[in-house]
Amino acid sequence: MIATQARVALGDRIGELLRAPLVVVMIGERPGLSLPDSLGLYVTYALRSGRSDDERNCISNVRPEGLSYDATADKLHWLLNKARNRKLTGVGLEDHSGAPPLEGTSVPALR
Repeated sequence: MIATQARVALGDRIGELLRAPLVVVMIGERPGLSLPDSLGLYVTYALRSGRSDDERNCISNVRPEGLSYDATADKLHWLLNKARNRKLTGVGLEDHSGAPPLEGTSVPALR
């Protein structure tokens, strides 16, 4: 589905209607912000209206000078598999995909 001027929660309602187990919503950066070519991907499991942001995983700064498309695909694949296996997304599903961090950032040690 393609929607304009939409919000992440639209995926909850669409997924709920389609009885989808999970959804990925891709949103472009809002006009006027510093990185107009940046994308964010939001992954949500067990769709229903009223999901909160802490029940989603976000892959952000997807752009040539940020998180590469290849690294994004790897990270998304990892998240989708883990979400299906663990039957959850959000704060309960930490991203340990191994996708490389952005240059100049550090990765916290895995617990």
